[in-house]
Amino acid sequence: MNLQGSPGDRRTIRQLIAKSLAKIIQLLNKQTILVLTLLLCAGIAGALWNMSHLSSNLIQSQALQNAALYAQAIEEARTLYSSEIIPRIEAVPEITITDNYATQEKAIPVPATFLIELSQRLAQKNPGMSVRLYSEYPFRQRQATGGPRDNFEWEALRALRQHPDRPFVRLEKFQGRLSLRYAQADLMKASCVACHNTHVDSPKKDWKVGDVRGVLEISSPLDEFMAKTQTGLQGTFVMLALLSLLGLLGIALVIGRLRQTSKELELRVIERTMQLQEANQELTVEQEKSENLLLNILPEPIARQLKDGQSNIADGFAEVTILFADLVNFTQLSEKISPKELVWLLNEIFSGFDRLTEQHNLEKIKTIGDAYMVVGGLPEPRPDHAEAIAQMAIDMQQEIAQFNAKHNQALSIRIGINTGPVVAGVIGTKKFIYDLWGDTVNIASRMESHGLPGEIQVTATTYEYLQSRYALEQRGSIQVKGKGEMQTYLLKGRKREVSLT
Repeated sequence: MNLQGSPGDRRTIRQLIAKSLAKIIQLLNKQTILVLTLLLCAGIAGALWNMSHLSSNLIQSQALQNAALYAQAIEEARTLYSSEIIPRIEAVPEITITDNYATQEKAIPVPATFLIELSQRLAQKNPGMSVRLYSEYPFRQRQATGGPRDNFEWEALRALRQHPDRPFVRLEKFQGRLSLRYAQADLMKASCVACHNTHVDSPKKDWKVGDVRGVLEISSPLDEFMAKTQTGLQGTFVMLALLSLLGLLGIALVIGRLRQTSKELELRVIERTMQLQEANQELTVEQEKSENLLLNILPEPIARQLKDGQSNIADGFAEVTILFADLVNFTQLSEKISPKELVWLLNEIFSGFDRLTEQHNLEKIKTIGDAYMVVGGLPEPRPDHAEAIAQMAIDMQQEIAQFNAKHNQALSIRIGINTGPVVAGVIGTKKFIYDLWGDTVNIASRMESHGLPGEIQVTATTYEYLQSRYALEQRGSIQVKGKGEMQTYLLKGRKREVSLT
């Protein structure tokens, strides 16, 4: 259509378009029932498609979560077995640790055999599920079953070597069934390096802590769940069709009445709209206050989950770094000043720590008295969690030094750091907090309580993360409650900073 003619022609064209639209609207008003029928049919079809899509995603998400939990449980069981049980058994000369423990008296399995048999039993208890541990370097007695078998397993090995902290997941046909295949890196632990590098049958003799020695794979069939879901959706479709028919009959009866009262309703709508606009403005202000308060208590991702209606929030994190700090001489200071002044000084110190937490993009967990706890690597994982915590600790020492100079005080800070896996979540229904659990937390607390005033004590695990960029002094072996002898180090600063002094 050419709209470049005279002004009179353009006016005529606009009038024709307006008349056509008016006729269409008039026709739709007369055929309200037909239009509603078409809209309801389209809505039912869209709802069913969306329900099918959501169900499929939910099944896959649940299968992925279950696989991750199984994998974590298996890894934790093996870690406990190799780090706590095996060292104790080795001290008993009558007991042998071997692959062929079933054929020998007074024998127990090596950690790898323990893990494989535990996986097999889990698979037996869950029909259809497959649990496998495989590697490019299987021991001689496991050459037939311990290596990768198919394309997925080869690709999993390649992907996990590049990104050991990310699971490799794929939905595909496995053993003739649609399955979710979940693979995660089996990392070499400090307690296993010596054994693997000295074992006579070991195919690789240069293992290091953190190397990907293999893959733990868990495969779960999903076809039965999806088939049941589709069957349920068919029944839902029939029910929705019947309800829609009843709804159309009801609409046909009341549509006449609605037309008669439409003008009155329009006036009321205008009035109510103005009221709602005012109420919405007030609600927006209150929501902003509520959200700001919630974000002051919880990490943003956790706050979003709570607002979405989730009541049980718990996540496992394979690698985080935790810092505990405690003010030395603070008890003596509290005996010399008033309670109000004491709280004011403590608030100034912790407010400075809070600014450092935001500066380094870390997560403050809580304060207990004059103790401060912060973590790196959650709720959003990050590869440099140990370095960020180390820098936070150094800056905390500087913050205390500035505080002492400003207030003529002699406070010092004792800091302990540890790296490892934790479980994090929200507990309670009133005054709830975001907290951490696990042995990693306990060891970090011990590093602080067994530390030296004015020093930053780290575990051997954290030392492995920091040694390339930070200067650390070996403190030596110390006796730690509940853990026995532990090798610890004192963090002195970045290497470039130490070299300038």
